[in-house]
Amino acid sequence: MNELKKEMIKGILFVSIVGTLCHFVYEWSGKNPIAGLFFPVNESTWEHMKLLFFPMLLYALYMYKKQRMPRYASHPYVKLKDAYPCILSALLYGILTGTFLIPVLFYTYKGILGRDYIALDIAVFLGSVILAFWTVYKFTLSCKSNALLPLLKAAVFALAVCFLVFTYYPPAIGLFAVPGK
Repeated sequence: MNELKKEMIKGILFVSIVGTLCHFVYEWSGKNPIAGLFFPVNESTWEHMKLLFFPMLLYALYMYKKQRMPRYASHPYVKLKDAYPCILSALLYGILTGTFLIPVLFYTYKGILGRDYIALDIAVFLGSVILAFWTVYKFTLSCKSNALLPLLKAAVFALAVCFLVFTYYPPAIGLFAVPGK
């Protein structure tokens, strides 16, 4: 298995585990307002998008800075970003893809079934993580997203700012509503 595939599998595991744990951090912190900026403060779909966004952003930073093992002892270590020059744009595209798949898949199944189910909510999260990293893998190899790098950087930055602002000042639309309230 090549190194990039291994990183994708590790990323899926990291984001799945850390994202799941992130669901509880705000409560564990005693509802610390700083923690609320990065972890869900309620059960709205918007807040659940943080479960993928921030852990995947963290993993993307790790991958971008990671040094890959030399093929031979005489070769120097090379950063993953040097071995795969399109990895940054692919990571950003994957973060956006996975994050926005959460509401798309959630509202699709809820619209079809008429209500939400916890098992399907978990499947939506895990499926979004897997599809996000599949997107990263494909776009790293194809370089199709590289031309969009400035736009992808701006979009990820804007989404991060929206998560920070809308945590405590959410718009009055369904995406930000707590189910059952």
